Amino acid sequence: MAATAERLRAAGCVFAEDEALLLVEAAETPELLASLVERRSAGLPLEHLLGWAEFAGLRISVGPGVFVPRRRTEFLAARAAALLRPGGVAVDLCCGSGAVGAALLAAVGGAEVHAADIDPVAVDCARRNLDGAGGVHLGDLFDALPERLRGRIDVVAANAPYVPTGAIGTLPPEARDHEPLATLDGGADGLDVQRRVAAAAPGWLRPGGALLIETSTRQAPMTCDIFTRAGLVPQAVEDDELDATAVVGVLP
Repeated sequence: MAATAERLRAAGCVFAEDEALLLVEAAETPELLASLVERRSAGLPLEHLLGWAEFAGLRISVGPGVFVPRRRTEFLAARAAALLRPGGVAVDLCCGSGAVGAALLAAVGGAEVHAADIDPVAVDCARRNLDGAGGVHLGDLFDALPERLRGRIDVVAANAPYVPTGAIGTLPPEARDHEPLATLDGGADGLDVQRRVAAAAPGWLRPGGALLIETSTRQAPMTCDIFTRAGLVPQAVEDDELDATAVVGVLP
């Protein structure tokens, strides 16, 4: 443990002791441990090496080529769960691993949860994490969903990419080098995908339904304006502990 933590610390891992414990537990042989430590020291995401990420008290399967769910996104999932009634219909849009959808399934009994992503690798991963869900669909945003959901959805939660193109280079190497660019890059101001989601959402939400999108504190006023232009009534919400910001938009 001590030697593993020291190697990770030397490689710049901030939580070296915690990561060392997880890698030691995951490795069945000293040779495998050495390989895991070497790859982690080279910058591979810890979650890709372990094969899972912790999210909202769940172990979410992840792997190479799949966006790793962040702790801050637990706030988005919790706010979405608070708006979803038992038996209601929810969609995890831009789902990646399906972490938000899995959290909704765990939190709200009897909910019909769907997920959608444009990346087939992510969709395969989400199907493992959302076993028993209403469906995991491959396609571009709402176009991926079954037509029968139009006008019936209670809650749409979207962790759409919102990093401005010019800021991608400032991200940690494990994100910019090992996660798909399409899951990070939100265009010149970071809001391109948010605009598309908000514009289409009213056609899929039931009256009184809500769209929730993760964003940043700096971008939140712009995200609210996007929601207003789409016909939604927005509210920005924050969680200081998780350093998380989201905008909730209700369809009148």
